[in-house]
Amino acid sequence: MDYEDAITYYEGDDDDDLPQERPPKIPIDRRGWAFAIDFAAAWLLSSLVGGNSIVFLLAWFGLRVVLPIRNFGQSLGRYALDLKLVDDRFYRAPGFGELAKREAITGFGAMLAAIALVNINPANGFYLLFLVPLGIDCGVAFADPAEQLAFHDRFAGTLVVGTRRGYSLDLKVKKWVAIIRNRVQQ
Repeated sequence: MDYEDAITYYEGDDDDDLPQERPPKIPIDRRGWAFAIDFAAAWLLSSLVGGNSIVFLLAWFGLRVVLPIRNFGQSLGRYALDLKLVDDRFYRAPGFGELAKREAITGFGAMLAAIALVNINPANGFYLLFLVPLGIDCGVAFADPAEQLAFHDRFAGTLVVGTRRGYSLDLKVKKWVAIIRNRVQQ
């Protein structure tokens, strides 16, 4: 399996399978972009099928729970940015229970954000309040600079780590921007 690329395991004779050190922190903006990719994919799928909240939650559940179980802890957005989700205690891909707990929280916040983005207009600013649960959930990561774990990660006991397995979309975009800047400056 491809779990050793981001984590150094403890190599003792003890029965406990504890890691020697925590993997390096992933910047919050990369995690946010991975979330945004998954959000856009779930929103697109729900818009194509029916566009209601139940369909969005089913698409979210499929993209963020079923797919990572089959794909070593990587959703579409995490695969695009070379990230994966691991269990905080054993540093292995989380099981169905951990993923379901985690994504119940983020899925509810994402569903409210989708409702807010669809219904917001200058005459009805009430829908901005629908963004508050997602803001509180993810804002916990900003409040703790040492761990940088969002509430859903703390509740489910999960951690987002880097991996070599993925598409490296962020690095490719940086390379494309550098090429375009060089061509414009010439």
